[in-house]
Amino acid sequence: MNNILSGLRVIESSAFVAVPMAGMTLSQMGAEVIRFDRLEGGLDARRMPYSPSGHSLFWSGMNKGKKSIAVDMKSPKGKELISNLVTAPGKDAGLFLTNLKVRGWLDYETLSKDRSDIIIVTLTGDRHGKPQVDYTVNPALGIPDITGHEGSADPVANAIPAWDMIAGNMCVSSLLAAERYRLRHGVGQDVEIALKDVAAAAIGHLGMIADSTLNSDDRTKAGNALYGAYGKDFLCADGNRVMIIGLTNRQWSGIVKATDTTEQFKKLEKENNINLQDESIRWHWRHAITEIIEPWFKIRTVKDFADDFDKTGLTWSVFRSVKEALNVDPDLTEDNPLFKKILQPNAGEFLVPRHPANFSKVENSDATPAPALGEHTEEVLGDVLNLSDLEISNLFDDGVVASPNYNKN
Repeated sequence: MNNILSGLRVIESSAFVAVPMAGMTLSQMGAEVIRFDRLEGGLDARRMPYSPSGHSLFWSGMNKGKKSIAVDMKSPKGKELISNLVTAPGKDAGLFLTNLKVRGWLDYETLSKDRSDIIIVTLTGDRHGKPQVDYTVNPALGIPDITGHEGSADPVANAIPAWDMIAGNMCVSSLLAAERYRLRHGVGQDVEIALKDVAAAAIGHLGMIADSTLNSDDRTKAGNALYGAYGKDFLCADGNRVMIIGLTNRQWSGIVKATDTTEQFKKLEKENNINLQDESIRWHWRHAITEIIEPWFKIRTVKDFADDFDKTGLTWSVFRSVKEALNVDPDLTEDNPLFKKILQPNAGEFLVPRHPANFSKVENSDATPAPALGEHTEEVLGDVLNLSDLEISNLFDDGVVASPNYNKN
């Protein structure tokens, strides 16, 4: 983390990917992010993947550096505590991040009565208020239909929740933009972002909506090929598979030189009156290009060409599993300042990333573990809500709040 947002306090009520990621991102940039959950834990408290001990590694990943309080949200006193927490005074407070809006309680209309300059950023499923997740937005907008092996009719979903991750960062930028507006004009805002709109905007930005509108044919599956230029995976003699990219002319020229296929491609260009310096031509002639290059890889192992590819400056990589990558890639070790191996209580020791950005005027510090459920309940009640020790003790004794650290004795 770093301290570029030091002093900012954000309250989070969240589940799934986007909003927890947004809060974690703010925390890793120095904001004090306090998430509140039910006494038994929120929807993500036991989400896969698990550690060998059964601890949710999803929780650990999405809540790094946050503070956690556990509250009985069904009790009037618990609801009052949460409302007071969200609307607590301070010029750098009054920021609420959620995808679990509760009308009549945790909404802008209600909370702004107690703090007029409150900023609430809410992520919804779609603009109509219907629930959506990445795995429903993706097929609704046609992405699985263009993903998968060339010629296959089966849709393929993405294992990485791309729209959630983009939406999470849009929540971050929207909250900071609203906070900047508040600094200049002294007013709060109710900001709403729909996950499906994030995805729809993205495919619009990428030209995919215009393509489907103006052209008669649907975009088809292309396997691992790089759409619009040349990029392809090849099986090598040692059983490894590599990906090479020829998006730019420099990258394309590097491939031709490294595979010693200059004359073959000159012949292809001459016989068909084409210019492979044009990336769209490389896309349309990708099968013919692959026929020329493929035999070169079939008789070589990765060790035969890896050094030459790197020296030539090719854009390429070897296909690996995550476990394999952890064993061989120095960027997934503590040699990379992004990572620090830390002990996550109840889970184990593993590499944890800090925020990837490097700010020239702010020193980065190591990543920190995620909290246990309710770990900071006492701290938050005392430091943020200014409750006395007796008041805090009574809340614990009455079962309104919980903490793994609290001992009635």
